[in-house]
Amino acid sequence: MIKFNNLSITVLIGSIFFLANITLNLADSFSQEVPETPQDNVSEESEEEPSLTAVDWYNKGVDEIEAGNYQAAIDAFSESIQLDETDADAYYNRGYSYLVLEQFESAIDDYNQAIELRPDFAYAYGNRCYAYYQLKNHEQAIKDCSEAIKLESNYPDFYIYLGNAKDDLQMHQAAILDYNQAIALNENNPKAYYNRALAYNRIGKSLQAVEDYDKALQLNPNFAEAYHNRGVTRFKLEERETAIADLKKAAELFQAQGNSKNAEHSLETLEKLQQQSSL
Repeated sequence: MIKFNNLSITVLIGSIFFLANITLNLADSFSQEVPETPQDNVSEESEEEPSLTAVDWYNKGVDEIEAGNYQAAIDAFSESIQLDETDADAYYNRGYSYLVLEQFESAIDDYNQAIELRPDFAYAYGNRCYAYYQLKNHEQAIKDCSEAIKLESNYPDFYIYLGNAKDDLQMHQAAILDYNQAIALNENNPKAYYNRALAYNRIGKSLQAVEDYDKALQLNPNFAEAYHNRGVTRFKLEERETAIADLKKAAELFQAQGNSKNAEHSLETLEKLQQQSSL
């Protein structure tokens, strides 16, 4: 029997953010069309550009998010908030932009404001849960995700975040129940299967873990982390050939995705496990 020490399981942080309420704040009605002014009646004096309204800045922030310009989005939402401090969506979407840029404390500040203005804002609780999780404040993450679920019980990603926080606190069985619920709500989410597989790994249920990695890869064939972890788990099950193939595939995918560090990690893991298996 081969004993594997320090199995190198890769943990995938649940990198799903909720981009709710990012609709354009358009005026209630369109203005009446005005005929063009005849050229000879145009004043030579230049008119000042009208100042942008809170709605204008908000819509600019939305455009910047959709273009992937998150710092520009933050600047635009900040201008909107200066003009209207009562818009929960502006705080929420600025918080989302901070979240993408991994400025988690700033994201939390904005979600605090969004929730103060709208206490039933489920997605603000959900994203604040994610931010607290990233800061390793697992207890607060659990509270926020639990509140999000009370407000919106049919959103599967809330259960994934809740399971992640519980799993990190060694509450593996409870985490599995949360992942089960996420899968019941959406059976086509590869990250739900992947994270449940991690929990199975941590309680020694390698066969169940492999089954979940299989499902995650069926749904997302480019899921490099799943290949890596399935390879490690297969080595533990003494399935040497398929384990080697998985770790090589993981390295290939990581490299193709521009993640040289993880590609190297997969190859180092493969070498280490091959050395252990030869002892």
